[in-house]
Amino acid sequence: MAREMSRGEVRAFLAAGTRTAKLATTMRDGSPHVMPVWFVLEGDELVFNTHADTAKGRNLTRDPRASILVDDERPPFAFVHMRGHVVLSEDPDELLWTATEIAGRYMGADRAAEFGARNAVPSELVVRFRPERVIAVAGISD
Repeated sequence: MAREMSRGEVRAFLAAGTRTAKLATTMRDGSPHVMPVWFVLEGDELVFNTHADTAKGRNLTRDPRASILVDDERPPFAFVHMRGHVVLSEDPDELLWTATEIAGRYMGADRAAEFGARNAVPSELVVRFRPERVIAVAGISD
């Protein structure tokens, strides 16, 4: 039977493996825009990088509100849905650190420095998503 996840279960779910987050932002005309992002957890924040000139970068610069969904598509299925806002940074040291951490999670420790350096470039943003509302359900098909 489906059940709500505890805060600890949410953190463990978000940190497990290499699940991709689906980031929803709002286009200038009000239409939705959804894109996948790689992320790491830092405290209660989901941290990811994006180029300032992408649709998501422009959308978040204009309107810091966002929604993120991370799900497990395998039975018994689970998801974490969050609404909140972002804080953006272009600090080069922070960018290199976050890009390397994200690369380590998704590409492996042996390639983290390589991908971190490749992605920590001018015009890349550090995006810190701060959730304000969380809906988390596990065991959907149980």
